[in-house]
Amino acid sequence: MPRTVGPGIIDFLTLAAEPSAAVRDQGGQQLEPSGAGPAAKPEPKPASTGHHAPEGNLAALSLGALGVVYGDIGTSPLYAIRECFHGKHAIAPTPVHILGVLSLVFWALVLVICVKYLTFIMRCDNRGEGGILSLSALVMGSPRARKVSIPVLLGLFGAGLLLGEGLITPPISILGAVEGLEIATDSLSPVVVPLTVVILIALFSVQRFGTGKIGAVFGWVMLLWFMTLAVTGILGIVHHPSAIRAINPVYAVRFFQDAGIEGFLLLGSVVLVVTGAEALYADMGHFGRRPIRTSWFAIVMPCLLLNYFGQGALLLEGGEAVARNPFYALAPGIWIYPMMVLATMAAIIASQALISGAYSLTRSAVQLGFLPRMRIVHTSGELEGQIYIPEINWMMLAACLALVFAFQTSSALAAAYGIAVTGTMIITSILFLNLATRKWRWNKLATGALVAVFLAIDVSLFSANIHKIADGAWFPLAMAALVFTLMVTWRRGRTSLADRFRNATLPLDLFLTDIQEQKPHRVSGTAVFMTSTAQGIPPVLLHHLKHNKVLHQQVVLLSVVIERQPHVNLFDNVAVDSLGHGLFRVTGRYGFMQDPFVPRLLARCRQRGLDINLDDTTYYLGRETLLVSGESGMSIWRKAIFAFMSRNARSATSFFNLPPNRVCELGAQIEL
Repeated sequence: MPRTVGPGIIDFLTLAAEPSAAVRDQGGQQLEPSGAGPAAKPEPKPASTGHHAPEGNLAALSLGALGVVYGDIGTSPLYAIRECFHGKHAIAPTPVHILGVLSLVFWALVLVICVKYLTFIMRCDNRGEGGILSLSALVMGSPRARKVSIPVLLGLFGAGLLLGEGLITPPISILGAVEGLEIATDSLSPVVVPLTVVILIALFSVQRFGTGKIGAVFGWVMLLWFMTLAVTGILGIVHHPSAIRAINPVYAVRFFQDAGIEGFLLLGSVVLVVTGAEALYADMGHFGRRPIRTSWFAIVMPCLLLNYFGQGALLLEGGEAVARNPFYALAPGIWIYPMMVLATMAAIIASQALISGAYSLTRSAVQLGFLPRMRIVHTSGELEGQIYIPEINWMMLAACLALVFAFQTSSALAAAYGIAVTGTMIITSILFLNLATRKWRWNKLATGALVAVFLAIDVSLFSANIHKIADGAWFPLAMAALVFTLMVTWRRGRTSLADRFRNATLPLDLFLTDIQEQKPHRVSGTAVFMTSTAQGIPPVLLHHLKHNKVLHQQVVLLSVVIERQPHVNLFDNVAVDSLGHGLFRVTGRYGFMQDPFVPRLLARCRQRGLDINLDDTTYYLGRETLLVSGESGMSIWRKAIFAFMSRNARSATSFFNLPPNRVCELGAQIEL
């Protein structure tokens, strides 16, 4: 007669409950109790070892960068200059003011884009990837640290601001383009908002089909857009060539002397010309530094400056008559209609880039353990970065529609835009200082002086937007606060759960001794138990022994490690250790831009001495019911939020791409 498991193991089960299939980070911390993730799609092509760099010729990558990286900043001419002279916080279009604003625009592009981002920030290369969460991952302290460092907390708040910016970009860009109808004829004014709503609904509805097919033409459309900006700008400059004088920074100084405090507050509108700064860094992994820089200096910057100076030239000539919308004033008569169509296409492309960026940002947060698992659908079998997250997509659509109905015009939305951009810029500067001085060991005095210049610009632009909080700037701040709270709460909750699970882990030697003495009945096949720690025996295995009183011939304790780098080589991301008595410990490693695919991971174990028949394998997961009556130290409201997020997270089966008909779940109640 087969003997049951001894009382030592059964008694140990009372210490705590078992987590469900868990991912751990490099330090072995629990990433989440009830995860979820992508649909069961083919595993993305493995990245090469080390630096993850895009492949392709410079011209093709530079053209692609036009359609993705520069969509946001490329549509700024639709509203940036207009807001300076016709918005709620505008100033009179006098020659001193016009030349001063043009000078500020020129030097903002030079100092913020050329110097700060293209020269320094893009050096913050996390294995080829960029963006504020990648930068936060670079400055993270010890992977085993329980507390999140202040720089990382800033990065999380910056991610919230970036999501807020991503929500504003589609409505403000599309509204700014469609408002050309009002310039053509006042009778079409009532059509602007409904048409914008229709375009937004259509844009978000097609996301589930992926952007691969239409993405191929994005670059060409944006190239046409930038060429059109240049040509119309030149036509404007011809009317008043003296506008070129604004390159001289003296005109910016004279502007502040003449406008005083109103001139300083106008920086809140000038910042609209650099709204796409973070996109340059965030999309570094898609195209690489060189193509992004080439596109900027060869096409984007010259075309933008020509258009801005062309609008300024018309203002110098027309004053109040042109200030209503200087962009469309560059295309008089019948040309306003094709210009509006092209502007709408450019705005849609800009919106698409921000929507895709929100997906990538969310996936990074999920993989780094700051958000619960969500369903991530790969829309391309070739390009790993093309993903679709249904929950994020429909929440973004609802938020964008609400913004359109609440603000009605791009001018009103512009007040909400600047503070999100400048807040993220400040946080990026602080994180860069931390990385450069602590990790790169740059000279602290020289680096501090450099970052002080960056912060002087960033803080000035941010301060000029503070007075807009009542006019709409509260929205991105509220969004950032909400996202930050959710991220920190999830991290704190999973850390508390990790402590419970770690304490409930039975030492390996005790388990093996008991197995040798009790000799439980062994059945054919392989059992895979997901565990968040690489030490000891997970309680889910102990529960299985207690209730089923059997062990499989092969028992695999599987841990998935999410590295603090975006990509790892999928040909060499698995390690196998034999523990004896048919037990094996398997560790799989993934980057935070990759999605775990457990069956394929196990198939690669054959090369390391563990032959698993996937058709005769059962996966054991834990499913917890969280109670808020425990003594974890979290406040009641945060426990409630964490429990709600956990209940609504996608299943671990989906996240790990497990075959649903081979999964067995064991439930338990856990007090937080």
